[in-house]
Amino acid sequence: MPLVHTFMWEGLDDETARKIISGITRVFTEMGLPPEAVRVIIHEVPKSRWGIAGELASEIRAGGKR
Repeated sequence: MPLVHTFMWEGLDDETARKIISGITRVFTEMGLPPEAVRVIIHEVPKSRWGIAGELASEIRAGGKR
């Protein structure tokens, strides 16, 4: 039984989460696994706790970089 953990910035709406879970599940079903065997967990992380190139994502986004 595959268990997929995906990490995203917080603020994901339900429809987007549904699409992510459905898409990940589809990849495994295309490999022959039944959808009931696939588990997906979305971890939502605050931008203030996410680092990119040694900087906080919240500061990078606020400054208009990347």
